[in-house]
Amino acid sequence: MVTLFNNTDKGSTASEVSGKKDSYSTYQEPDTRIPPKARPVLDAVSVNGVEIAESEILAEAQNHPAENPGEALLAAARALVVRELLLQRAVELNLAPVREETADGRHETDEDAAIRILIEREVTIPSATAEECLRFYENNRAKFRSEPIFEASHILIAADPADQRARDAARNDAERLAAVLVGHPSEFATMARTHSACPSATQGGNLGQLTHGSTVAEFERCLARMEEGQITSAPVESRFGFHIIRLERRIDGEQLPFDFVQDRIAGWLEASTWSKAVSQFIAILAADATITGIDVLGADGPLMQ
Repeated sequence: MVTLFNNTDKGSTASEVSGKKDSYSTYQEPDTRIPPKARPVLDAVSVNGVEIAESEILAEAQNHPAENPGEALLAAARALVVRELLLQRAVELNLAPVREETADGRHETDEDAAIRILIEREVTIPSATAEECLRFYENNRAKFRSEPIFEASHILIAADPADQRARDAARNDAERLAAVLVGHPSEFATMARTHSACPSATQGGNLGQLTHGSTVAEFERCLARMEEGQITSAPVESRFGFHIIRLERRIDGEQLPFDFVQDRIAGWLEASTWSKAVSQFIAILAADATITGIDVLGADGPLMQ
């Protein structure tokens, strides 16, 4: 124990010291035998008197990625409240769960089956009409084009992005090769076989046909600006290194006819309508319920977004 003062008379006992007016005899060591009770992560959450355990909320939080643990817990609590609302309504209607096989080959739980049957019974989704589909098509024509196809070759001068010295050296090598190719474009395949670090080097750098997502974003943006037969005059940098690109051929996307995409549009519209209708149904249940510990109908609640 730290000595707080030492100006006692020589020969005084501890009891004599503790009896002095300015002593610290009232101090008591904290009792560490019983640990303090942890504060709940959330206030008590319940639906019509049925409490949702904190342990259930913590377990559910792993299914709700968020920027911080607090947001994940709130999302988990709201999801469990909605689930409890639906289950209570299914019990109220005396719905018998009939399990079905899911897309991944598993069988539903009784609770999942009850919720599915409840929504099928209580939520009516109208089919999208041909007129509605055509209106969506005309207002979103850019969504219904086939993707452009590029046939391209490249020379890759590879460099680790974490090694700045290697990156600088690779950039210099790529710029030197690009400058040579400006005057000797016919040497592209030969230089690719000699200098490229890509497996396509054995094919003279030929990458075949490329569509969206086939290459890194920097490569794609460059292709979109190039003309057939063109070789980049400056290397294109990516995380892999530096690319000298030659566009062999471009096949531009075409507008897809309405008949070809009508079923797809109908599926989108009906899925959107289904989501809104289910949210409205849950909002009605929540408005009639007594929910504590969390707000699912407020401006920040999931049913109002």
